[in-house]
Amino acid sequence: MLSATTPLIADVTECTPDQTLACRVTFQMTGNEVVADLASTLLSAIIALVGIFLVAWIARWLAHRAIDRMVSRAATGVLPAGMGRLSRGDRTAGTSADNPVATSRRAQRTRTTGSLLKSIVSAIIGAIVVIMALAELGFNVAPLIASAGVVGVALGFGAQNLVKDFLTGIFMIFEDQIGVGDVVDVGTVSGTVEAVGLRITRLRDTDGTVWYVRNGEILRVGNKSQNWARAIVDVALPYATDVRRFIEVLKDAGHDLWEDDDYRHVLIEEPEVWGVQELTHDLLTVRMTVKTAPLEQWRVARVLRERIKLRLDAAGLDGSPLA
Repeated sequence: MLSATTPLIADVTECTPDQTLACRVTFQMTGNEVVADLASTLLSAIIALVGIFLVAWIARWLAHRAIDRMVSRAATGVLPAGMGRLSRGDRTAGTSADNPVATSRRAQRTRTTGSLLKSIVSAIIGAIVVIMALAELGFNVAPLIASAGVVGVALGFGAQNLVKDFLTGIFMIFEDQIGVGDVVDVGTVSGTVEAVGLRITRLRDTDGTVWYVRNGEILRVGNKSQNWARAIVDVALPYATDVRRFIEVLKDAGHDLWEDDDYRHVLIEEPEVWGVQELTHDLLTVRMTVKTAPLEQWRVARVLRERIKLRLDAAGLDGSPLA
């Protein structure tokens, strides 16, 4: 046992002056050079590992905080003026802030993107921490880094389609090209989107068939569900028909629909007649359009065709609404 006059740290030759305090204290207490050297090594490694993990945790926290701020700013973005309002209401243009559907869709997209970015950042920081910890423990990490590079190159060549699908899926989600519930045309197939993943997008067509489309195979996306839609109704009539009177009847039918409270929430603008669209050898075609809420264009077109037919019959005119 050490006496009261014995210094806590004695001058010993077994621990050189450049060695740690732990070595000299341990040797003073045990008198064993191996134990003292082991204690010094372990304490140094523990301190280094704690420092590595602490710095990694702070870096991860800062990165996640930056991602959260970026996602929060992206969630408050707005669409061009007049594109966001699904209901004409007071018949004035609005912004996407007035549209709960657009707000919910934007929030869902930003949350998905933020979660993906956080996962990528965490994986990168975790890989760096593992390599630094192994190096601190005395392992030779050079072969590990080289092997990782070789494996990465091999995967890059061997799984090009997988990487392509993954990257395309990221950009599709980030850019809001497709969302669940949208009606889209992706070139090879069209239908309602049931799921959007990083590798596969699942669609269901009008026949009920479920299609699984690889994201890397999607070269173009025609989305019929974003912001607003337009119902188009073409009506064919004989050349002998009074075109001006015919157009007035179409305008009356469109105005009746515009004033109908049952369709107030789906019509963005009053129906308008664009005029003569096509001339054939025995008929001419007049086109009528109306801007609607997304996915309502087909229902509005069917209702508009019915009202046009009733109006034409009442006016004694001959016309045939086309598809």
